[in-house]
Amino acid sequence: MMLNSTSSTSSYFVLEAYLHVGTLRYLLFMLTAVIYMFILISNTSLIVVICMNRSLHEPMYVFLCSLFVNELYGSTGLFPFLLLQILSDVHTVSRPLCFLQIFCLYTYANVEFCNLAVMSYDRYLAICCPLQYNTRMTVNKAVTFIIVLWVYSSVKFLVTLSLNIRLPLCGNVLDSLYCNNYLIVKLACSDTTVNNIYGLFIVFITVLVTLLPILFSYTKILQVCFSGSKQTRQKAVSTCAPHLVSLLNFSFGCLFEIMQSRFNMTNLPKVLRLILSLYFSVLQFLLNPVMFRMQMSKLRMFKGHRVSV
Repeated sequence: MMLNSTSSTSSYFVLEAYLHVGTLRYLLFMLTAVIYMFILISNTSLIVVICMNRSLHEPMYVFLCSLFVNELYGSTGLFPFLLLQILSDVHTVSRPLCFLQIFCLYTYANVEFCNLAVMSYDRYLAICCPLQYNTRMTVNKAVTFIIVLWVYSSVKFLVTLSLNIRLPLCGNVLDSLYCNNYLIVKLACSDTTVNNIYGLFIVFITVLVTLLPILFSYTKILQVCFSGSKQTRQKAVSTCAPHLVSLLNFSFGCLFEIMQSRFNMTNLPKVLRLILSLYFSVLQFLLNPVMFRMQMSKLRMFKGHRVSV
């Protein structure tokens, strides 16, 4: 099913990473479906709780709501596709559908990082500037932040997609479970200098936009923790721990995906590479609703309210 190396067009891609597991695929299908249902129910329930409880109409919960919407968006761009591929005997995907999935997954990843960066700034204001918090971070400002980060993430990757979608390809085999942008660029027959330069520029901008606010915020929070009271430290840990766990987990997953697509990792067993790839694909969707659900319960008890989450 692989295209000849002299071909410049391809109407579909072959996903080479899938293993032949026989009837075990039905068990994998059921397991994947259960995980997807859990992601849908847990994230949707938290969104409903935040929207329906007026006492939760605060900046921090608005950011959490955006995060949960993003989990629904990203998981929907991945899991239905995985479910179809698990049951299929031939692991192919049409070119338009492949680029659509790439757009969904890459904008999901960018929104996730930007959302976590804005949340770190919100925690900095709440812990380091509590008296000015209500004036410096309002619900309207939080909504504006969310709109900007979603639009910014979409527009940024639309440019990347417009550069890549016109590339003539000399192959159609992707060593992946799902569509990967850089793996498609590597199949290009023409010069990809512009694509690579823009890709490096995007990486630089992404790091600048997300990493600097996070480093600034947590540097200030640590300074307050070391110089503040025990109660201040406890509050900082209770509100920042889920955010840090989510950020570190997602960063590790993205780093592995980047390394796997850009470097030769055939020395690692294929099963291990698949497990680590699925780690990135699945764990973040599960982790965020669980971690932040625990945080929300603690905060509601601290405020003297009871909310069923």
